[in-house]
Amino acid sequence: MAEPRERLRQARLLAVLFAGPVLAAFAVAQAAAARGEGVLALAAALMVFGLGLLAPFLLIVTGRRRIVEPIAMALAASVLGALVAAGGGLSSPLVALAAAPAVEAGWIARTRRAVGFGVAAGGATLLLGLGLAATLLPGSAAPSPWQWAVPALYVASLLLRMPFFDAQKDAEPQARQPVEEIIGAALLHLQAGGEVASASPQAEALFGVAPEMLYGSGLIDRIHVSDRIAYLTALADLRDGAERRSLRLRIRRPAQTGGGLLPLSLDIVARPGSQRFLAVARDDTPMAEMEGALAEAREAAERALMEKDRHLASVSHELRSPLNAILGFSDVLATGMLGPLGNDRQREYVGLIREASEHLLQVVNTVLEASKLRSGTYALAAEPFRLEEAARLCLALSAREAEAKSLALKADIAENVGVVNCDRRVVQQVLINLLSNAVKFTPRGEVKVSARRRGERLELEVSDTGIGMSAQDLARVGTPFTQVQNGYTRQGTGLGLSLVKGLVSLAGGTMSIDSAPGVGTRVHVSLPLAGAHAEGETDGEDRGTGERANTNCEWNDDALRKTA
Repeated sequence: MAEPRERLRQARLLAVLFAGPVLAAFAVAQAAAARGEGVLALAAALMVFGLGLLAPFLLIVTGRRRIVEPIAMALAASVLGALVAAGGGLSSPLVALAAAPAVEAGWIARTRRAVGFGVAAGGATLLLGLGLAATLLPGSAAPSPWQWAVPALYVASLLLRMPFFDAQKDAEPQARQPVEEIIGAALLHLQAGGEVASASPQAEALFGVAPEMLYGSGLIDRIHVSDRIAYLTALADLRDGAERRSLRLRIRRPAQTGGGLLPLSLDIVARPGSQRFLAVARDDTPMAEMEGALAEAREAAERALMEKDRHLASVSHELRSPLNAILGFSDVLATGMLGPLGNDRQREYVGLIREASEHLLQVVNTVLEASKLRSGTYALAAEPFRLEEAARLCLALSAREAEAKSLALKADIAENVGVVNCDRRVVQQVLINLLSNAVKFTPRGEVKVSARRRGERLELEVSDTGIGMSAQDLARVGTPFTQVQNGYTRQGTGLGLSLVKGLVSLAGGTMSIDSAPGVGTRVHVSLPLAGAHAEGETDGEDRGTGERANTNCEWNDDALRKTA
């Protein structure tokens, strides 16, 4: 990076060292001629010109800029001081040339430090001019209007060099080319409309064409049609004041370089004070391949999850047949249909077999329902039914366990609920699971079911006065096979609330849980009633949600509102 800049600095220094002796010789000849010494003027001019050429020749031979620059600065201050003294001192127009060292130092080095040295040299020029005018050249000629010719020529040389300031700025990005090669990027200078004004040599390796082929609309023509909108949108944002935009594109490559589409990342930044932009283009193939591999891994994981759920559903389904047989035979033995049992111990064992089988069948049914939800095979079927009857049936299923714990089961069904038109199986499954959990986690007090109709939605609520849950526990509930650790969960599966959550989500509803330790838990479920029937309406039209399959297998990841 430093080598190109050093070459540019030496080139500027060499140009000044060649032009300076010419201007100095002209100024010396004019000053000597003003004193009426024509031969002396010519000799002095030739001597100054010859001495001035020593500096550029020294630079060419040695290449030691750090040695030549101080020598040239000292020589310039000496010559300019003599000219100021010979031209009439501080009243001479040649005094304006004292600014030349600072101007040339800034032109050559482009640093504040160099300008500072130039200002010091200009001050030395004025002091030297005053000293020479008072000692060695006391009889100097009076200032003449013709002395303005030399400063005018110097100003003209500055005006001629003005276009080269921009040229040097355009040449500076070339110093960053090694960095572009290291990171495998190409620099593009873009116009306001997205046309390429210039491109670095690295563009050929990236785009597969010569950089000149990208000029104008060459880049836009190679961008995939569906990605051009993003490219033009980014440019519009930059024109509206944005500082930077990053986007990913696909570039069409020529057939001789392999053809196809090349994934490309493009970072575009606005250039201050200009309507042009600078773009850094990189090959985005590794990232695109990584994303493709990640998508394939995700699909494979989802397929494995689906297979696992199908296998679990199949096993659960196969278990239900022998469990129903065990329940049937235990009923036959308990009722004495094949003859009375021999003693009370036998009757007790038959009862235990029936209770264990019922519990295992409930677990199997829950696992089967959860598997159907996750595999997307759970279908909804809307039908009109009285909600109060369904709620009473669910309460009856929990009544035995509630009576064993002396719990009060209450129902508060609003009169305006009446007949609803939705999936009865979903509503009953939700209430059964919520009531089972409420009774299970409530050692004393009451469990209550409430139902309200608000517009086209059915609002269900199951509350209890049980042990409640902390904020940490609330963060975990609703995940399959996850339980809150306490003395009441040893016989559970952790699928109750997860199944409720999946059913509610499948039906298009929402669910929230409010709980606090020692206070109790309140679960609120809101279900849509599209085409719900008020009591007495019997038009027979099925306005339910119809069959909906959850095919994304992510129902258990939906957010719940939980308040501890």
